[in-house]
Amino acid sequence: MKVEVLLPKVFDFAFTYNSNNISLKTGDLVEIPFGQNKKEIGVVWKNEKKELKKNIKIKNISKKIKNYSINENLVDFIVWFSSYNIVPLGLALKMAIGSKNNFTKKIDSGLNEIKNQAKNYKLNEEQKKALDYLDLVNNKFDVSVLQGTTGSGKTLVYFERIKKIINRNKQALVLLPEIFLTNEFKSRFEDFFGYEPAIWHSKITPKKKRIIWNGIINNEIKLVVGARSALLLPFKKLGVIIVDEEHDVSYKQDEGVIYNARDMAISRASFEKIPIHLVTSIPSIETYNNIQNKKFRHIKIFKRFNDYPLPKTKIINLNINKIKDKFISNETIKYVSDFLKKKEQVLFFINRRGYAPYLICKKCGVKQVCPNCSMYLTFHQIKNKAICHHCSSEKEIKNNKCKDKEDCDFIMYGLGVEKICEEVKKIFPDNKIEIFSSDYMKTKAKTESLFNKIHNNEVDILIGTQMISKGFNFPKLNCVVVIDADFSGRGYDLRTTEKNIQLYHQLSGRAGRFSSKSLIIYQTLTPENSTLNELIKNKSEQLLKMELITRKKNSLPPFVRLVAIIISSNQYDLSIKGANEIKTQLKKISNIEVLGPVDSPFLKIKKKFRSRLLLRFSSGVLVQKKIANLLNSLKISSKIKLTVDVDPVNFS
Repeated sequence: MKVEVLLPKVFDFAFTYNSNNISLKTGDLVEIPFGQNKKEIGVVWKNEKKELKKNIKIKNISKKIKNYSINENLVDFIVWFSSYNIVPLGLALKMAIGSKNNFTKKIDSGLNEIKNQAKNYKLNEEQKKALDYLDLVNNKFDVSVLQGTTGSGKTLVYFERIKKIINRNKQALVLLPEIFLTNEFKSRFEDFFGYEPAIWHSKITPKKKRIIWNGIINNEIKLVVGARSALLLPFKKLGVIIVDEEHDVSYKQDEGVIYNARDMAISRASFEKIPIHLVTSIPSIETYNNIQNKKFRHIKIFKRFNDYPLPKTKIINLNINKIKDKFISNETIKYVSDFLKKKEQVLFFINRRGYAPYLICKKCGVKQVCPNCSMYLTFHQIKNKAICHHCSSEKEIKNNKCKDKEDCDFIMYGLGVEKICEEVKKIFPDNKIEIFSSDYMKTKAKTESLFNKIHNNEVDILIGTQMISKGFNFPKLNCVVVIDADFSGRGYDLRTTEKNIQLYHQLSGRAGRFSSKSLIIYQTLTPENSTLNELIKNKSEQLLKMELITRKKNSLPPFVRLVAIIISSNQYDLSIKGANEIKTQLKKISNIEVLGPVDSPFLKIKKKFRSRLLLRFSSGVLVQKKIANLLNSLKISSKIKLTVDVDPVNFS
């Protein structure tokens, strides 16, 4: 009997083999001969009707890998995932089965072991009502949104939900937008469940991945907390998916296999015929639209722990409070001092890494630009180097020479967390100050050390980037200062308004989680900005309604679908020429509008010049298959590279 076998490689089709009288079903893992005297591991795939060339010898399957099989729901999801995101089928499979070592090397157990006595938590009436609402649907597909004010205990509600699912001998997957969040959540899970959850993300060791993968496929691990890539793990009895901070754009994978993990999680739940809960304080624009259209069920919780109120707000007009040679106003300093006197923590927020984003020589006017990318280098004090935030190239600036062969004398324009930290240290020399940024938390040890210091009240002032706004719980943090409340956007990001609404709402929720007196200060050059003023009135949903009206008027998602095609080459003229040739072919597809080509706002990244095409079509139409077939049929020069981004979140 002939069977189809898909390999976890860059193939968009399965290969035909003889079953060799081995009893096989779709999803079984098998070893096959492939190429010149090589053995590969593949998965028995669904039979497709295809013509085989005559005189081709069909090889035999070598053996079946015992005790390893992925279920048919996952097979169907992989097929859909590949088609929707226009990625090779084999690469999608690789995300599910991972390394060959997962099923060929001996593994140790040791996850989800009982560590300590689980703590007893009591839900308040509002939380109980929310749990009952989520509990209404179990053994079928259902999308429900749990929306709650920051600090209202959404996590406890879905923990209780997970506990009920696990007690039915089913598995639960919790998706988080950032790797850093998994460490913070780990201790909260242990307190509630009494054991350590399986943590899955790109930074865990191959050995740990092997242990977790085996535990999942054999239904031995019941609870997985993971970043995006956990979505395709081969669960045996998946019972529920939780997407925490569902609004976070970090769910979009923008390199390699490009996909939106939140959207794909909803699809996986559909294929598995299970419920999925989207958890948020302010929903994404797509989720909000689906709530309005009654496609998603929706429940809100409002009460914060012990009924602590949200922080009060203060707008400081930087046009009036003129600041010379510094970035923190005297009025801000006065407010901050009051909180520090009470031994409460303060956060200064600036969403820029490093020290300064621009370095310009005051003698010759030379700007420090990345040699590989068309963007400025950011100076980082921690390394004493100028660094590109796109290709990570580093440059020492002390040896830079002017035209007259003398050393350049650089002025550092703009501001980043390091510059703010320097200023804060001058203003508050007697306080303990730490930077909360990915550059300072590169290792697990450094991250855990900083968290311990914060929770033990060994830090008075935090200087943080956007990372700090995401789900962290700092009990003594009662004052947040937004250094530059800028709502202008950069043109290439259609989600600027939406992101600002979510970011500043999340930030305000970091303060006053255990205090009745907390404050968030917005320093701004645009105090009359309508978005800012609606935000401080706590009218975020009104802003989302207005944003939906704007999107509809301008034919933007969620009312249309977009697919971006990035054409890159070592030569600028080749990228433009290639884009124009591809556009001519794409116009043959009916029901799509082809916009461009245009230069990408970031014209060059990693030595590649980039041109963009944008395909726009009705939200009710799926034309990805037609786009994929056309692109696969083109004879594209080896000197250009195509990247396809379905549902892009920005146009950089």
